[in-house]
Amino acid sequence: MSQSNEPLATGLSVRGAGKKYGPVTVLEGVDLEVGPGEVVALLGENGAGKSTISSIIAGLVQPTAGTMTWNGQPYAPANPRDALARGIGLIHQEMRLLPDLSIAENVFVGRQPTTMGRIDRASMEKRAAEQLHRLGLHVRTSTLVRNLRIAAQQQVEIAKALTLDARLLILDEPTAALGGEETDHLFEQVERLKKEGMGFIYISHRLDEIARIADRVVVLRDGRLVGTYATAQVPVKTLVEAMVGRSVERMFPAIAAATSREVLRVEGLSALDKSFSDVSFNVHAGEVFGIAGIVGAGRTELVRAIAGADPIAAGSIIIDGKPLAPRSPADSLAAGIVLVPEDRKDQGLILEHTIGDNIALGNYPRVAPSGFVTPSAVRRYANENIKRFGVKGSPAQPVNHLSGGNQQKVVLAKCISRQPKVVILDEPTRGIDVGARAQIYDVIAGLAKQGLAVIVVSSDLDEVLGLANRVMVLSRGLNRGILDHDQANRVSVMERATL
Repeated sequence: MSQSNEPLATGLSVRGAGKKYGPVTVLEGVDLEVGPGEVVALLGENGAGKSTISSIIAGLVQPTAGTMTWNGQPYAPANPRDALARGIGLIHQEMRLLPDLSIAENVFVGRQPTTMGRIDRASMEKRAAEQLHRLGLHVRTSTLVRNLRIAAQQQVEIAKALTLDARLLILDEPTAALGGEETDHLFEQVERLKKEGMGFIYISHRLDEIARIADRVVVLRDGRLVGTYATAQVPVKTLVEAMVGRSVERMFPAIAAATSREVLRVEGLSALDKSFSDVSFNVHAGEVFGIAGIVGAGRTELVRAIAGADPIAAGSIIIDGKPLAPRSPADSLAAGIVLVPEDRKDQGLILEHTIGDNIALGNYPRVAPSGFVTPSAVRRYANENIKRFGVKGSPAQPVNHLSGGNQQKVVLAKCISRQPKVVILDEPTRGIDVGARAQIYDVIAGLAKQGLAVIVVSSDLDEVLGLANRVMVLSRGLNRGILDHDQANRVSVMERATL
């Protein structure tokens, strides 16, 4: 794709954008154009510069080099308010909702509609509901955000952006927590807004989405522009190789045969809140057992119940032939079941603490069998697991300084070092780039090779199909069938997922 040196008369033009933090260059010489009514996909691994260029455009970060124009006029926002005033908004990958406010209050926070000087709650809730319904989320807008699941919270973020009078939206991983149906709703909305002349910068690690939603593709690597494509109809392998800078022969590891030894059996399990009912399945040693289904099917609720985090109304859990009736996560942990949660930042890590402290948390009997936990013991234990799981960092490094992929490896290291019998991973690669994603897949396959029973829950159907020996499909809280690897494909799974 050729780019003129002249800025666009309409839309956004970025020329030679650069950013340094002290002596460290994180972005250098990046050009980008987005015209009205088009979607430009911005791809790259974590640390490639996607967030930096997006933050510059949205006024969150000030560049150290380069210029921008917006609709033919110089554009240099000092802060996000300046960007919004000019018609450019950013939906962040990490949700920034206020949990103790309602959905409507979050959608209109800082810009509530008023009548005669008072907040017009009826208007605010009506307008918020209209946007949520367009995204397929049918809940009361007076509901507190803290009571929503991750997927629903993401849709609230999207609805919030849609109420802004913006002409360019930057969507940073907008579908990371969404299933197929919710993603389709979002894409329908994007297409409608495109026809109205709105432009989009679309950032996603789900490369299968790019051909569906984007008009053009821009690839960054190590803070530099390394690829531009005038069409989004580019083979995924080509995009991945541009992102990682090397040939990629495979994404998923080879699937090894499971043993005949049953580790976990679930019989007739039902949730107290009725999110799932009468679910039965088993998992063998050395098996990766996938759980598929659209958001709202009861997948997360099911694995949380097995892990002791949510109450069970009926049914039984048997591990290694022994019944388990967990009343808390501690009961499941003691029986050998660990859950790697879907929200690693809120539920899996203490972000302000170090890698060493996070890995040691909950593992003190293994860190210091004598009972005396010392910094040197934590450092030694952390180093062993950093090496084992390929974490890029040192024990003293704060977890919030790591990429999403490395944060996920820290969660895995913390959980797996407990030497469990069953490992449950809920959305194990949400918001993780393709390079780190392949590494996580290798870790999952490695756990199965060690003889563990592994359960993977994912909204990414290709992920489930690529990893699992067998796939159970949930729909409306019911088990709609368990498919062997050679039977499981997009059609067979979606037919059951939409029952």
